[in-house]
Amino acid sequence: MDYQQLAQNIKLWGQELGFQKVGICDVDLKEHEPELQRWIDAGYYGEMDWMARHGMMRARPDELLPGTIRVISARMDYLPPEAQFASNLKDPNTAYISRYALGRDYHKLIRNRLKQLGQKIENEVGKLGYRPFVDSAPILERPLAQKAGLGWTGKHSLILDKEAGSWFFLGELLIDIPLPVDTPSTNECGHCKACITSCPTQAIVDNEVVDARRCISYLTIEYDGVIPEEFRKAMGNRIYGCDDCQLVCPWNRHAELTQQFDFHRRESFQKSELLTLFNWDEATFLKSMEGSAIRRIGHLQWLRNLSIAIGNAPYSQDYINALEARLGLSEVLDEHLHWAIAQQTTQLPTESTQKQSRLIRIIEKGLPRDA
Repeated sequence: MDYQQLAQNIKLWGQELGFQKVGICDVDLKEHEPELQRWIDAGYYGEMDWMARHGMMRARPDELLPGTIRVISARMDYLPPEAQFASNLKDPNTAYISRYALGRDYHKLIRNRLKQLGQKIENEVGKLGYRPFVDSAPILERPLAQKAGLGWTGKHSLILDKEAGSWFFLGELLIDIPLPVDTPSTNECGHCKACITSCPTQAIVDNEVVDARRCISYLTIEYDGVIPEEFRKAMGNRIYGCDDCQLVCPWNRHAELTQQFDFHRRESFQKSELLTLFNWDEATFLKSMEGSAIRRIGHLQWLRNLSIAIGNAPYSQDYINALEARLGLSEVLDEHLHWAIAQQTTQLPTESTQKQSRLIRIIEKGLPRDA
């Protein structure tokens, strides 16, 4: 078997299946085990208990699939057209949803493509031991991606590529044949700390180290409890995930738009007014989120996240009415509803401010003062 030629074919097949880049590496991640253990010992995983439960298996792919000696790492871009980065964040009455979640859930799509890639390899070499992974098992996908030459680990802990920035998904195909490996990527971040300084909740506690307990993505997606008050104002209108560390990254200026229509902004999010999304009943939420990664957080957590965003929005009696109408559904939700109502109430215009506003409007119109 000419494994050099096979490796070239695999990369070509990967591109034909919709991956923008494919790399190959061995399974030795021993150098990452100490830092993984430090991260676990610090409790940075929050309530994602599976992170600690699987321990060092995350750094040992051959324990996931015995016989594995190579990992094929693949990248698929997801940056959608009309991403509306700035406009959504600047409008406090509009919900901000992380770019990766605007379209269809990526897990099944990428896993199926990786499975097809495995089948193509098997057709070429005969019997093959392989298994695809897309966030579906304890595996250090980012160190593997860097080792396979797909990019380097940025200070925000995400993989960065000179051509694509960080707007892409990763998937892995574990195999048991001795393919030639690619050259690992070298770090190109230099002295830039834009991602660290821009994090709304200071969740990036060191280079390449994120404390999930402070991260808005973790708080809005993985965590279903009461969000600490210290983070609520900083969350702003971010109701599902956060892209701030990626938005400020200079390398993302070079990112290409996705070629996958499935990752385009879905119709439900063409207009993302907070009040409209908050007024969805559970049936509407489930219907609107069919095929979306957002569906798994459930309606109550959706309302919890939106209630914080509404609490951070400018005063509106419609907001207060909507918040009060949701009281009593759950204790966790009520905690956030009461906070949001209090935030809205503190903005209630007093009689003096109403007179001042009327005076300003009159002056702006150039009308007499007694009009």
